[in-house]
Amino acid sequence: MGLFNFSKDSTRNLIPFDGEVFLYENFLNEKESLEWYQLLEKNIAWKQEGMKMYGKYLDFPRLTAWYGEEGKEYKYSGLVNTPLPFTKELLEIKGAVEEKAQASFNAVLLNLYRDGKDSMGWHSDDEKELGINPIIASLSFGATRNFQLRHKFNKEKRSILLPNNSLLLMQGGTQHFWQHQIPKTSKQLMPRINITFRRIV
Repeated sequence: MGLFNFSKDSTRNLIPFDGEVFLYENFLNEKESLEWYQLLEKNIAWKQEGMKMYGKYLDFPRLTAWYGEEGKEYKYSGLVNTPLPFTKELLEIKGAVEEKAQASFNAVLLNLYRDGKDSMGWHSDDEKELGINPIIASLSFGATRNFQLRHKFNKEKRSILLPNNSLLLMQGGTQHFWQHQIPKTSKQLMPRINITFRRIV
């Protein structure tokens, strides 16, 4: 793959208080974003996870995968995720994301949203494994989806469109004070791959 092509920095915080959220569009080389999507779709070990709720086992409305350094397990929604080793593609992307975020990451959660019916409900990335004030770097390939934030206490909301080849950084107190989600939509959408880089402490 060719060199990464960083977009011009944006310094505007997209939430009004209690955290920091920044969006960088056209983060990687635009001509190669489709190639990245195709490589990830083909080479990632996607799986259908689920959880038991109200006595029934329900599939998550998306496919997921967990990669990282050895021993970096991650627990959420009652699941214990044991990481697969980073692929060549993930390591290359991780290097670019770390340069932009000025942070190091040792694990990544990937989500494949197959169409508009696939979604992610309200949650915060505040598990104890992530430590205090974690930096979450979220890179998107494929269809544009609506990313919503909701303050945990005053319920103020923000909506951000995440287009193909965009990087979202959430840092500071964001995970302690805000929840986020990818809602379902009735629109006919192509698939979207989302890569969220984290540091397990």
